[in-house]
Amino acid sequence: MSTTTAWAAASATSPLAPVTINRREPGPTDVEIDIAYCGICHSDLHTVRSDWQGTAYPVVVGHEIVGRVVSVGSDVTRHKVGDLVGVGCLVDSCGECDECRAGLENYCRRSVGTYNSVDPHGTEPRTYGGYSGRIVVTERFVVRVPEGLDPAAAAPILCAGITLYSPLRHFGAGPGVQVGIAGFGGLGSMGVKLAKALGAEVTAITRTDRKASEALKAGADNVLVSGDRTAMRAAGRSLDLIVSTIPSTHDVNPYLRLLRRDGTYVVVGAVEPLQDAVDARFLIGSRLRLAGSMIGGLPETQEVLDFCAEHGIASDVEVIGVEGINAAYDRLSAGDPGFRFVIDMSTLT
Repeated sequence: MSTTTAWAAASATSPLAPVTINRREPGPTDVEIDIAYCGICHSDLHTVRSDWQGTAYPVVVGHEIVGRVVSVGSDVTRHKVGDLVGVGCLVDSCGECDECRAGLENYCRRSVGTYNSVDPHGTEPRTYGGYSGRIVVTERFVVRVPEGLDPAAAAPILCAGITLYSPLRHFGAGPGVQVGIAGFGGLGSMGVKLAKALGAEVTAITRTDRKASEALKAGADNVLVSGDRTAMRAAGRSLDLIVSTIPSTHDVNPYLRLLRRDGTYVVVGAVEPLQDAVDARFLIGSRLRLAGSMIGGLPETQEVLDFCAEHGIASDVEVIGVEGINAAYDRLSAGDPGFRFVIDMSTLT
Protein backbone atom coordinates (compact mmCIF):
# COMPACT_ATOMS: atom_id res chain seq x y z
CA MET A 1 0.00 0.00 0.00
CA SER A 2 1.21 3.51 -0.81
CA THR A 3 -0.13 7.01 -0.40
CA THR A 4 -0.91 9.93 -2.69
CA THR A 5 -2.34 13.43 -2.31
CA ALA A 6 -5.98 14.03 -3.21
CA TRP A 7 -8.63 16.70 -2.84
CA ALA A 8 -11.58 15.53 -0.74
CA ALA A 9 -14.80 16.81 0.78
CA ALA A 10 -15.19 16.07 4.49
CA SER A 11 -18.93 16.75 4.49
CA ALA A 12 -21.77 17.90 2.22
CA THR A 13 -21.16 21.52 3.19
CA SER A 14 -17.38 21.70 3.42
CA PRO A 15 -15.09 22.88 0.63
CA LEU A 16 -12.75 20.39 -1.00
CA ALA A 17 -9.29 20.38 0.55
CA PRO A 18 -6.05 18.36 0.22
CA VAL A 19 -5.77 15.05 2.07
CA THR A 20 -3.58 11.95 1.92
CA ILE A 21 -5.21 8.72 0.70
CA ASN A 22 -4.09 5.12 0.29
CA ARG A 23 -3.70 3.31 -3.04
CA ARG A 24 -3.15 -0.44 -3.28
CA GLU A 25 0.08 -1.84 -4.61
CA PRO A 26 -0.41 -3.00 -8.22
CA GLY A 27 -1.35 -6.65 -8.54
CA PRO A 28 -0.78 -8.96 -11.53
CA THR A 29 -3.67 -7.49 -13.57
CA ASP A 30 -3.35 -3.88 -12.37
CA VAL A 31 -2.25 -0.69 -14.09
CA GLU A 32 -0.75 2.15 -12.05
CA ILE A 33 -1.41 5.61 -13.50
CA ASP A 34 0.00 9.04 -12.75
CA ILE A 35 -3.02 11.29 -13.28
CA ALA A 36 -2.42 14.26 -15.59
CA TYR A 37 -5.97 15.59 -15.97
CA CYS A 38 -9.36 14.96 -14.41
CA GLY A 39 -12.62 16.47 -15.61
CA ILE A 40 -15.27 17.86 -13.29
CA CYS A 41 -18.65 16.24 -13.90
CA HIS A 42 -22.05 17.29 -12.55
CA SER A 43 -22.09 13.88 -10.86
CA ASP A 44 -19.03 14.95 -8.84
CA LEU A 45 -20.90 17.97 -7.54
CA HIS A 46 -24.05 15.98 -6.72
CA THR A 47 -22.01 13.34 -4.89
CA VAL A 48 -19.97 15.85 -2.89
CA ARG A 49 -23.16 17.68 -1.86
CA SER A 50 -24.95 14.35 -1.17
CA ASP A 51 -27.80 15.40 -3.44
CA TRP A 52 -28.40 11.73 -4.28
CA GLN A 53 -27.85 10.51 -0.71
CA GLY A 54 -25.43 7.75 0.20
CA THR A 55 -22.19 9.74 0.06
CA ALA A 56 -19.55 8.36 2.43
CA TYR A 57 -17.15 11.03 3.70
CA PRO A 58 -14.41 11.87 3.18
CA VAL A 59 -15.14 11.54 -0.54
CA VAL A 60 -12.67 11.95 -3.42
CA VAL A 61 -14.58 12.27 -6.69
CA GLY A 62 -13.52 12.42 -10.35
CA HIS A 63 -14.20 9.86 -13.08
CA GLU A 64 -12.84 11.56 -16.20
CA ILE A 65 -9.22 10.55 -15.73
CA VAL A 66 -6.34 10.79 -18.21
CA GLY A 67 -2.74 9.99 -17.31
CA ARG A 68 0.41 8.02 -18.05
CA VAL A 69 1.07 4.43 -17.06
CA VAL A 70 3.95 4.19 -14.58
CA SER A 71 3.80 0.48 -13.83
CA VAL A 72 1.90 -2.65 -14.84
CA GLY A 73 1.30 -6.04 -13.28
CA SER A 74 2.92 -9.22 -14.58
CA ASP A 75 -0.25 -10.36 -16.40
CA VAL A 76 -1.08 -7.04 -18.08
CA THR A 77 -1.04 -7.23 -21.88
CA ARG A 78 -3.04 -4.22 -23.11
CA HIS A 79 -0.96 -1.39 -21.66
CA LYS A 80 2.69 -0.61 -21.02
CA VAL A 81 4.69 1.97 -19.11
CA GLY A 82 4.47 5.37 -20.78
CA ASP A 83 1.09 4.80 -22.47
CA LEU A 84 -1.47 7.59 -22.36
CA VAL A 85 -4.59 6.01 -20.88
CA GLY A 86 -7.95 6.86 -19.41
CA VAL A 87 -10.26 5.69 -16.63
CA GLY A 88 -13.95 6.51 -16.74
CA CYS A 89 -16.88 5.95 -14.41
CA LEU A 90 -16.16 2.31 -13.50
CA VAL A 91 -13.17 0.46 -12.05
CA ASP A 92 -14.58 -3.05 -11.66
CA SER A 93 -17.57 -5.34 -12.27
CA CYS A 94 -18.48 -8.98 -11.72
CA GLY A 95 -17.19 -10.06 -15.14
CA GLU A 96 -19.65 -12.98 -15.22
CA CYS A 97 -23.17 -11.66 -15.90
CA ASP A 98 -24.80 -11.28 -19.31
CA GLU A 99 -24.06 -7.55 -19.27
CA CYS A 100 -20.35 -8.02 -18.56
CA ARG A 101 -20.02 -10.73 -21.19
CA ALA A 102 -21.65 -8.38 -23.70
CA GLY A 103 -19.17 -5.59 -22.90
CA LEU A 104 -21.88 -3.61 -21.12
CA GLU A 105 -20.26 -3.45 -17.71
CA ASN A 106 -22.14 -0.20 -17.05
CA TYR A 107 -25.33 -2.25 -16.55
CA CYS A 108 -23.73 -4.88 -14.31
CA ARG A 109 -25.56 -4.98 -10.97
CA ARG A 110 -22.21 -5.42 -9.21
CA SER A 111 -20.24 -2.76 -11.04
CA VAL A 112 -17.87 -0.64 -8.95
CA GLY A 113 -17.86 3.11 -9.43
CA THR A 114 -14.58 4.99 -9.66
CA TYR A 115 -15.56 6.79 -6.48
CA ASN A 116 -17.93 6.35 -3.52
CA SER A 117 -18.39 2.62 -4.12
CA VAL A 118 -17.38 -0.17 -1.76
CA ASP A 119 -13.72 -0.87 -2.50
CA PRO A 120 -13.52 -4.55 -3.50
CA HIS A 121 -9.79 -4.58 -2.73
CA GLY A 122 -10.25 -3.26 0.79
CA THR A 123 -7.55 -0.59 0.49
CA GLU A 124 -10.05 2.01 1.69
CA PRO A 125 -13.69 1.57 2.79
CA ARG A 126 -14.81 3.34 -0.41
CA THR A 127 -13.22 3.88 -3.80
CA TYR A 128 -11.45 7.20 -4.34
CA GLY A 129 -11.54 8.96 -7.69
CA GLY A 130 -9.41 11.11 -9.92
CA TYR A 131 -8.95 14.33 -7.95
CA SER A 132 -5.69 12.73 -6.89
CA GLY A 133 -2.13 12.20 -7.99
CA ARG A 134 -2.25 8.50 -8.75
CA ILE A 135 -4.67 5.62 -9.18
CA VAL A 136 -4.40 1.83 -9.54
CA VAL A 137 -7.03 0.17 -11.75
CA THR A 138 -7.64 -3.33 -13.08
CA GLU A 139 -6.44 -3.54 -16.69
CA ARG A 140 -9.89 -4.28 -18.13
CA PHE A 141 -11.14 -0.87 -16.96
CA VAL A 142 -8.28 1.13 -18.46
CA VAL A 143 -8.70 2.44 -22.02
CA ARG A 144 -6.16 3.73 -24.51
CA VAL A 145 -6.23 7.46 -25.25
CA PRO A 146 -5.17 8.05 -28.88
CA GLU A 147 -2.10 10.27 -28.98
CA GLY A 148 -3.86 12.55 -31.48
CA LEU A 149 -6.28 13.73 -28.80
CA ASP A 150 -5.39 16.61 -26.51
CA PRO A 151 -5.22 14.92 -23.07
CA ALA A 152 -7.13 17.65 -21.25
CA ALA A 153 -9.90 17.76 -23.85
CA ALA A 154 -10.01 13.96 -23.97
CA ALA A 155 -10.79 13.59 -20.26
CA PRO A 156 -14.52 14.49 -20.49
CA ILE A 157 -15.00 12.00 -23.33
CA LEU A 158 -14.70 9.30 -20.65
CA CYS A 159 -18.04 10.42 -19.19
CA ALA A 160 -19.74 13.16 -21.21
CA GLY A 161 -18.59 11.71 -24.52
CA ILE A 162 -19.60 8.10 -23.90
CA THR A 163 -22.88 9.20 -22.28
CA LEU A 164 -23.94 10.74 -25.59
CA TYR A 165 -22.20 8.37 -27.99
CA SER A 166 -23.80 5.22 -26.58
CA PRO A 167 -27.47 6.21 -27.14
CA LEU A 168 -26.69 7.86 -30.47
CA ARG A 169 -25.16 4.61 -31.69
CA HIS A 170 -27.73 2.32 -30.06
CA PHE A 171 -30.74 4.19 -31.43
CA GLY A 172 -29.34 4.60 -34.92
CA ALA A 173 -28.13 8.17 -35.38
CA GLY A 174 -26.65 8.49 -38.84
CA PRO A 175 -27.25 9.74 -42.38
CA GLY A 176 -30.89 10.58 -43.03
CA VAL A 177 -31.77 10.66 -39.33
CA GLN A 178 -33.06 13.86 -37.73
CA VAL A 179 -31.50 14.08 -34.26
CA GLY A 180 -32.38 16.53 -31.51
CA ILE A 181 -30.05 17.21 -28.57
CA ALA A 182 -32.10 18.65 -25.72
CA GLY A 183 -30.09 20.87 -23.40
CA PHE A 184 -26.94 22.59 -24.57
CA GLY A 185 -24.31 22.44 -21.88
CA GLY A 186 -21.20 20.30 -21.47
CA LEU A 187 -23.11 17.15 -22.41
CA GLY A 188 -25.20 18.78 -25.11
CA SER A 189 -22.25 20.26 -26.95
CA MET A 190 -20.63 16.81 -27.14
CA GLY A 191 -23.92 15.35 -28.33
CA VAL A 192 -24.14 17.84 -31.19
CA LYS A 193 -20.57 17.14 -32.29
CA LEU A 194 -20.96 13.37 -32.14
CA ALA A 195 -24.34 13.24 -33.86
CA LYS A 196 -23.06 15.46 -36.65
CA ALA A 197 -19.94 13.31 -37.10
CA LEU A 198 -22.18 10.23 -37.30
CA GLY A 199 -23.87 11.85 -40.31
CA ALA A 200 -27.18 12.95 -38.79
CA GLU A 201 -28.89 16.30 -39.26
CA VAL A 202 -28.79 17.85 -35.80
CA THR A 203 -31.11 20.23 -34.00
CA ALA A 204 -29.96 21.70 -30.69
CA ILE A 205 -32.92 22.29 -28.37
CA THR A 206 -32.27 24.93 -25.73
CA ARG A 207 -34.47 26.93 -23.34
CA THR A 208 -33.47 30.33 -24.74
CA ASP A 209 -31.59 31.61 -27.77
CA ARG A 210 -28.65 32.61 -25.52
CA LYS A 211 -26.63 29.58 -26.59
CA ALA A 212 -27.76 29.49 -30.22
CA SER A 213 -24.47 30.74 -31.64
CA GLU A 214 -22.50 28.24 -29.54
CA ALA A 215 -24.71 25.39 -30.76
CA LEU A 216 -24.25 26.38 -34.38
CA LYS A 217 -20.50 26.66 -33.83
CA ALA A 218 -20.50 23.12 -32.39
CA GLY A 219 -22.05 21.90 -35.63
CA ALA A 220 -25.81 22.05 -35.12
CA ASP A 221 -27.79 22.47 -38.33
CA ASN A 222 -30.70 24.07 -36.49
CA VAL A 223 -31.47 25.56 -33.09
CA LEU A 224 -34.93 25.19 -31.54
CA VAL A 225 -35.84 27.30 -28.51
CA SER A 226 -38.01 25.19 -26.21
CA GLY A 227 -39.41 28.29 -24.53
CA ASP A 228 -40.84 29.49 -27.86
CA ARG A 229 -44.21 27.76 -28.09
CA THR A 230 -44.75 28.87 -31.68
CA ALA A 231 -41.42 27.44 -32.79
CA MET A 232 -42.03 24.21 -30.86
CA ARG A 233 -45.45 23.82 -32.47
CA ALA A 234 -44.01 24.41 -35.93
CA ALA A 235 -41.33 21.76 -35.29
CA GLY A 236 -43.87 19.09 -34.40
CA ARG A 237 -43.14 15.60 -35.75
CA SER A 238 -39.85 16.66 -37.30
CA LEU A 239 -37.30 14.56 -35.35
CA ASP A 240 -36.52 10.85 -35.28
CA LEU A 241 -34.44 10.79 -32.11
CA ILE A 242 -34.03 13.16 -29.19
CA VAL A 243 -31.27 12.64 -26.62
CA SER A 244 -32.07 14.66 -23.51
CA THR A 245 -29.15 16.00 -21.49
CA ILE A 246 -31.49 18.13 -19.35
CA PRO A 247 -29.96 17.58 -15.90
CA SER A 248 -33.09 17.71 -13.74
CA THR A 249 -36.71 16.68 -13.64
CA HIS A 250 -38.71 18.07 -16.56
CA ASP A 251 -41.92 17.65 -18.54
CA VAL A 252 -41.19 15.34 -21.48
CA ASN A 253 -44.52 15.92 -23.23
CA PRO A 254 -43.46 18.99 -25.25
CA TYR A 255 -40.49 17.01 -26.55
CA LEU A 256 -42.59 13.96 -27.44
CA ARG A 257 -44.62 16.23 -29.72
CA LEU A 258 -41.45 16.83 -31.74
CA LEU A 259 -41.02 13.17 -32.64
CA ARG A 260 -42.09 11.46 -35.83
CA ARG A 261 -43.68 8.03 -35.91
CA ASP A 262 -41.37 5.45 -34.30
CA GLY A 263 -39.31 8.23 -32.74
CA THR A 264 -37.36 7.84 -29.51
CA TYR A 265 -36.80 10.19 -26.56
CA VAL A 266 -33.75 9.09 -24.57
CA VAL A 267 -33.08 10.45 -21.08
CA VAL A 268 -29.39 10.64 -20.14
CA GLY A 269 -29.26 13.75 -17.96
CA ALA A 270 -31.98 13.51 -15.31
CA VAL A 271 -31.48 10.84 -12.65
CA GLU A 272 -34.65 11.62 -10.73
CA PRO A 273 -38.38 11.17 -11.37
CA LEU A 274 -39.57 13.02 -14.45
CA GLN A 275 -42.08 15.82 -13.97
CA ASP A 276 -45.82 15.19 -14.18
CA ALA A 277 -47.39 12.35 -16.13
CA VAL A 278 -46.28 11.23 -19.55
CA ASP A 279 -49.20 11.67 -21.94
CA ALA A 280 -49.59 8.17 -23.34
CA ARG A 281 -51.50 9.54 -26.32
CA PHE A 282 -48.21 10.74 -27.78
CA LEU A 283 -46.62 7.32 -27.26
CA ILE A 284 -49.55 5.36 -28.66
CA GLY A 285 -50.43 7.78 -31.44
CA SER A 286 -46.98 7.69 -33.05
CA ARG A 287 -45.54 4.42 -31.67
CA LEU A 288 -42.93 6.36 -29.73
CA ARG A 289 -40.33 5.07 -27.30
CA LEU A 290 -39.37 6.70 -24.02
CA ALA A 291 -35.96 5.32 -23.12
CA GLY A 292 -32.92 5.84 -20.93
CA SER A 293 -29.20 5.27 -21.30
CA MET A 294 -26.25 5.30 -18.89
CA ILE A 295 -22.64 5.87 -19.98
CA GLY A 296 -21.34 2.83 -21.91
CA GLY A 297 -19.31 -0.33 -21.52
CA LEU A 298 -15.56 -0.55 -21.91
CA PRO A 299 -15.52 -1.58 -25.61
CA GLU A 300 -17.80 1.32 -26.51
CA THR A 301 -15.72 3.73 -24.41
CA GLN A 302 -12.65 2.77 -26.42
CA GLU A 303 -14.72 3.14 -29.59
CA VAL A 304 -15.79 6.70 -28.79
CA LEU A 305 -12.20 7.75 -28.02
CA ASP A 306 -11.04 6.35 -31.36
CA PHE A 307 -14.03 7.95 -33.11
CA CYS A 308 -13.22 11.36 -31.61
CA ALA A 309 -9.57 11.06 -32.65
CA GLU A 310 -10.58 10.10 -36.19
CA HIS A 311 -13.05 12.98 -36.54
CA GLY A 312 -11.14 15.65 -34.65
CA ILE A 313 -13.75 15.90 -31.90
CA ALA A 314 -12.77 17.26 -28.50
CA SER A 315 -14.63 18.55 -25.48
CA ASP A 316 -14.82 22.28 -24.89
CA VAL A 317 -12.85 22.70 -21.68
CA GLU A 318 -11.46 25.22 -19.26
CA VAL A 319 -8.32 23.88 -17.61
CA ILE A 320 -7.87 24.88 -13.97
CA GLY A 321 -5.40 24.19 -11.20
CA VAL A 322 -6.46 22.22 -8.13
CA GLU A 323 -6.77 25.45 -6.18
CA GLY A 324 -9.63 26.42 -8.48
CA ILE A 325 -11.83 23.39 -7.75
CA ASN A 326 -14.13 25.07 -5.24
CA ALA A 327 -14.63 28.13 -7.45
CA ALA A 328 -15.44 25.80 -10.36
CA TYR A 329 -18.04 24.06 -8.18
CA ASP A 330 -19.63 27.42 -7.40
CA ARG A 331 -19.82 28.25 -11.11
CA LEU A 332 -21.24 24.82 -11.92
CA SER A 333 -23.85 25.19 -9.18
CA ALA A 334 -24.96 28.47 -10.74
CA GLY A 335 -25.66 26.79 -14.09
CA ASP A 336 -24.07 24.67 -16.80
CA PRO A 337 -21.44 26.89 -18.44
CA GLY A 338 -21.51 24.91 -21.70
CA PHE A 339 -18.02 23.45 -21.27
CA ARG A 340 -16.22 21.08 -18.94
CA PHE A 341 -13.83 22.17 -16.20
CA VAL A 342 -10.72 19.98 -16.30
CA ILE A 343 -8.20 19.91 -13.44
CA ASP A 344 -4.52 19.97 -14.32
CA MET A 345 -3.31 17.50 -11.72
CA SER A 346 0.33 18.60 -12.16
CA THR A 347 -0.65 21.49 -9.88
CA LEU A 348 -1.28 19.00 -7.06
CA THR A 349 1.22 19.45 -4.25
